[in-house]
Amino acid sequence: MPTADTPSPYPLEQLYSEHHGWLFGWLRRKLRCPHSAADLTQDTFVRILASRDALLNMREPRAFLSTTARRLLIDRVRRQQIEQAYLQELALAAEALEGHQSPEQIHITLQALEQIAFLLEGLHSKAREAFVCYYLDELSQPQIAERLAISTRMVRKYLAQALVHCHRSLDYAEP
Repeated sequence: MPTADTPSPYPLEQLYSEHHGWLFGWLRRKLRCPHSAADLTQDTFVRILASRDALLNMREPRAFLSTTARRLLIDRVRRQQIEQAYLQELALAAEALEGHQSPEQIHITLQALEQIAFLLEGLHSKAREAFVCYYLDELSQPQIAERLAISTRMVRKYLAQALVHCHRSLDYAEP
């Protein structure tokens, strides 16, 4: 077994200088993309550099390089398939959630509802209900009158009371 001081039978510099062009050309023909071929060529030499023991037993440099590059190519294709499947699942999840509020939107809505509930505290129940029906449920005044079994004129009175109450509550809340 060679010691650490013993030079490897096939130095990496020699392997790179003698076979880089060939490997790049081989990968460019396989991938049909010079950028991907350049990346994979570099990755191949990095992989070999990481496992210097492989240089000690190398007999056929081109076979070794092409085998290493094929393995890296297979790894890349697998990663791309996983990434593609993940992106498809994200797209499906986004479609399923379309029209639904995000957690942040739900939180903001809940905070707004809490503030409205705080402002309406102490208000007569029918005035509070008229306010909620009109501003949150977006019912018309006649619809609210029918729901509460009161006149439309009374709905207008309750809405005015609610707005005055909210205005006063806001005046007291501000420093």
